[in-house]
Amino acid sequence: RIFIIWAISSWFRRGPAPQEQSSTGGTPRAPSRNLFPKDTLMDLYVYISEHEHFTDFNLSSALFWQKRDLVYGDWTSGENADGCYEHYGDVDISQSVQQNGSIYIHVYFTKSGFHPDPRQKNLYRRLATVHTSRSMAPRGGWYGGTGWCWGKGHPNSHLTMGARALRAEDYGPVEVISHWHPNLTINMVDDHTPWVKGSVPPPLDQYVKFDAISGDYYPILYFNDYWNLQKDYFPINETLQRLPFRLSFCPLSLWRWQLYAAQSTKSPWNFLGEDLYEQSDEEQDSVKVALLETNPYLLALTIVVSIVHSIFEFLAFKNDIQFWNSRQSLEGLSVRSVFFGVFQSLVVLLYILDNETNFVVQVSVFIGLLIDLWKITKVMDVRLDRENKVAGVFPRVTFKDKSTYIESSTKVYDDMAFRYLSWILFPLLGCYAVYSLLYLEHKGWYSWVLSMLYGFLLTFGFITMTPQLFINYKLKSVAHLPWRMLTYKALNTFIDDLFAFVIKMPMMYRIGCLRD
Repeated sequence: RIFIIWAISSWFRRGPAPQEQSSTGGTPRAPSRNLFPKDTLMDLYVYISEHEHFTDFNLSSALFWQKRDLVYGDWTSGENADGCYEHYGDVDISQSVQQNGSIYIHVYFTKSGFHPDPRQKNLYRRLATVHTSRSMAPRGGWYGGTGWCWGKGHPNSHLTMGARALRAEDYGPVEVISHWHPNLTINMVDDHTPWVKGSVPPPLDQYVKFDAISGDYYPILYFNDYWNLQKDYFPINETLQRLPFRLSFCPLSLWRWQLYAAQSTKSPWNFLGEDLYEQSDEEQDSVKVALLETNPYLLALTIVVSIVHSIFEFLAFKNDIQFWNSRQSLEGLSVRSVFFGVFQSLVVLLYILDNETNFVVQVSVFIGLLIDLWKITKVMDVRLDRENKVAGVFPRVTFKDKSTYIESSTKVYDDMAFRYLSWILFPLLGCYAVYSLLYLEHKGWYSWVLSMLYGFLLTFGFITMTPQLFINYKLKSVAHLPWRMLTYKALNTFIDDLFAFVIKMPMMYRIGCLRD
């Protein structure tokens, strides 16, 4: 997913060619160079402060980590021979931070022998110092006593529910609380590209900083918290005096940095709507956990099986449409089961929308609903009665059985099967509605109706197969059934059984996969 977003971003955000850039005098801008050449010896200073603009260099308690003689572009040093270093410690916090005050991390890299404090004239050099900072306690909102979401203070808030989740009309009263994550990585990008000021493509341009006098650019520093999971954040309150913190420093290649930068920037497809495209916090975490914890072979197998599942689903849709489109006679087919299938697909779609299921699942169910609606036009004569309008405005839709259905014995068996079915179905529906209301938790009456109907269909949905089975039994034949479509659906059901607990979806939908 990171690679796809990076590729799309690169395609849509190509900057102008460097030779087209001109300086104030009209001459083309010369390419810049990195102020820190390859293999430059550096010193790292990390300060933690409650002030956004740091000046307390002489305050020893503010210095969290100091690391001398780092080598720019070194990929072989460190404990694991990967160029990375780590520092563990506790951050003492004041009462102000406990009460939702701000706390910042300030990172300075200087060429070896220099100091980041501008007041030390003999040790400070502007072109030998690179600095970046950020807030360490993004603010999130606890809503309804059930969970939390990021507010605008989080650097990746636009990728999550963000401000949308903070609306009181959606979640009730919101208490804004600062949160803490115990891990953070500082990346210095190993890059010596001759960037030209004004031609660096977005989103990279917000990280490449040029010196106003020399025209050269500073090394690119990047706070990498992509792999920080939402579940690992915890609220800061008055019961905490110290906060655990593990800070890492690692070199980062230009290509990988572009992936992270593209991921942390709003997608170019946002014109479709954030709710449609953007993933929720839980979905992003599930992807990260899968990448971090899943065996690479199993991950590759999951990708292959997902592609096969999509192919089977497409073939099932295709053969289902071909079967009903070429069908001239309705003998042996339960027409009322088609109507019941529309009702069932509609309930499933509304239920998964209400539970914010994975977007891929939503699309699949929606396409299935459209096909079920189209089937009605193949099993019934559907007409618009423009004389008897509904509310005097909308034409009335009329349904009439086709002649091939009326003249066959199938209609008799179909009516008989649904009559017997109703004797069992409606009492069970009433009992399940009472059970759902008394023993299950719901967000509201709308959610109760949907979950009650969906749960009922999952529990007793197999009963709805009886009309077609009854017709098959009476006709002593199954040759009239769409076997190709059923075969592909059976294969997909087997795949669903294996991966129902991998893809994010409501528990009831997972049970439905196993039931099918």
